[in-house]
Amino acid sequence: MTLDQLKPGRSGTITAVADNGPLAQRLMALGLLEGTPVAMLRRALGGDPLEIDVMGYALSLRRNEARQIEIEPDRA
Repeated sequence: MTLDQLKPGRSGTITAVADNGPLAQRLMALGLLEGTPVAMLRRALGGDPLEIDVMGYALSLRRNEARQIEIEPDRA
């Protein structure tokens, strides 16, 4: 599943960043690396942008950016 599909209050672990260009470099510079735990905090009205928790800080991403991040959701 991709990060944009994660529901608020749920968490998971990044398994891959799909894009190989500048977007992937930006996401990795922000700490979104394979094996990193993430949690969906909230979505703006209409679903864009998304706010996630990564390594203890809140990060806002556009839905199309979050769609590039593959995750393994944690069990409920």
